[in-house]
Formats: sequence, structure tokens, C-alpha cells
Amino acid sequence: MLTPPEAFKCLADETRARATLLISEHGELCVCELMCALEDNQSKISRHLAQLRTAGLMLDRRQGQWVYYRLNPSLPEWFKDVLRITSEGNAAWLGDSTARLSKMNGRPERATSCC
Repeated sequence: MLTPPEAFKCLADETRARATLLISEHGELCVCELMCALEDNQSKISRHLAQLRTAGLMLDRRQGQWVYYRLNPSLPEWFKDVLRITSEGNAAWLGDSTARLSKMNGRPERATSCC
């Protein structure tokens, strides 16, 4: 079971916090989409996603060459509420990342049936 110290430690890093909130808003994102949205390199994004996966916050799936990340559906409701409230209250903080993601060319196509 995810404890508050574990959850907030994961979100204490800006890259992990932004990635988690973006994934929460979009349902799932692949590494390349997060690279674009966060303007960071693949190794840094993948390292942070691995930490989130190890902590139990994220699940991943492979579709061809793409690896997609989504929130673990078994996360406690209090944590999902924290993400929702944080996202709603900080649209400006996420605005640039969201704008870059929406303008991204060549976003990978998702399979019609996910997860």
C-alpha cells in the first residue's frame, strides 16, 4: 500500500511531478511524448518513469517500438484525489508542457484496445 511519505517523495522531483500529472490528465503517454512535453532527453525521462514504476505509481505497456505509461489503477483514492486537485489548481504550471504535447508532430498511434 502506498503511504503518504512514499507518494510525496516520488512527486518531490519536478520532472516526476509533471510527468505524473500529464499522464494522469491524458490517461497514458509514451516516453517520446513526455520528452516533447517536458523538453528533456530520453534517458532522464526513462529514469524518472522507472522510479515511478518501481514505487508502484505507474504501469507500462509496450506497443511496437513504443512504451506507454499510465497510472496504476490500484492506487489509493486519496492519491488520485491529490493528483486531480493538484492538476486542476496548477494549470498554468503545466501549461507549457501541455501546449508542447498538443503541438507535437508524429505522436504515436495507440491501439484501439488499451491495457
